[in-house]
Amino acid sequence: MKYCVLIIDGAAGLPLPERGGKTCLELAHTPNLDVMTPEGSLGLVRTVPLGMEPSSAAACMSVFGYDPQVYYQGRAGIEAKSMGIPIGAGEVVFRCNLVSVRDGRMRDYSAGHITTDEAQSLIDALNASLGNDRIVFYPGVSYRHICKLKGYEETLLANCTPPHDIPGKPIAKFLPRGRGSDLLRDLMERSEAVLREHPVNIEREARGEAPATMLWLFWGSSQAPDMPAFRQVYGLEATVTSAVDVIRGLAQMVGVGVLDITGVTDGMDNDFATQAIGALAALERYDLVIIHVEATDEAGHSGSIDEKVEAIQRVDREIVRQLRSWRRGSLRVLVMPDHPTPIKTQTHSPEPVPFLLWGPGFVANGASRFTEAEAGKRGLFIDPGYSIMGRLIGKS
Repeated sequence: MKYCVLIIDGAAGLPLPERGGKTCLELAHTPNLDVMTPEGSLGLVRTVPLGMEPSSAAACMSVFGYDPQVYYQGRAGIEAKSMGIPIGAGEVVFRCNLVSVRDGRMRDYSAGHITTDEAQSLIDALNASLGNDRIVFYPGVSYRHICKLKGYEETLLANCTPPHDIPGKPIAKFLPRGRGSDLLRDLMERSEAVLREHPVNIEREARGEAPATMLWLFWGSSQAPDMPAFRQVYGLEATVTSAVDVIRGLAQMVGVGVLDITGVTDGMDNDFATQAIGALAALERYDLVIIHVEATDEAGHSGSIDEKVEAIQRVDREIVRQLRSWRRGSLRVLVMPDHPTPIKTQTHSPEPVPFLLWGPGFVANGASRFTEAEAGKRGLFIDPGYSIMGRLIGKS
């Protein structure tokens, strides 16, 4: 038996009054999921334990089969792991976004989804102006980067807000605050002068694109904790395909392989079909593959109904279709978002998400479509969420 987990990041959401009270999952045309759902077990799963921040790091830790209440100690450390950034004694790391602030308001948490090459130039400039032997900026993918601080452990006590939580809001009351926040605020405020006249931003504005006007620090953590290997816990060799460092970092923390598939990105330019082809080809070597798609979450953060619906439809058309036809009878599949990213709020929420278990051994439970409402009617609720991996492979 082989296994596949398809994480449609942030695909769940809330009813949209402007679209007849339907969610994006309900609006999407998903003929392949519409065939699979009546054949499998549909339900709801709580991936984010009560009281925890609904970040993809905690939610996907649950999907991977690990209890975030035990192992989650901050997202930046996980991303640093993926990026090969060492974290030594007395060192801490923070997620560092390049953002667009206009008239004191958060206009774009991603600086218009700035390209990785453009961001590299800006991070180099920030290192030259603000960096030293105790403050280092590391370039990542698009708007997502890491700042490492040495000898500033108190910064972990600061109260920080993710920029995607405050779209269109005045930033003044959301800047880092409380004990340990002074250095973080200083770096953020000083970054404005560095970025203001940078050629990358001048060129972006000339093209009518959002400039990166400021860096934004949040999700601080120390070194990521040791976690038992996936093979040790579940007895399977696993691998993952994803465009984002938090998923790749989680994989490395638990000894899961990371596939390098050309064309896999975090947006609508993702090559969905090639991602699925590469993932399924990996099942020749591995027992289980995790396919993580980020485009749905990015569309939710951007508040774009049409883009989120289209991303869901492309997942169905270009990925789910391949899962349906791959050696039918020898593949068990789990399909689910990690958390909701409602269009209305444009940020993550902690509510339970729909899941579908499909393949040999899973009994149909009367579901018709892969939607939030339909999942809520089935009476199948999994909590804690990290037990869902055991359900997939038959260990619980």
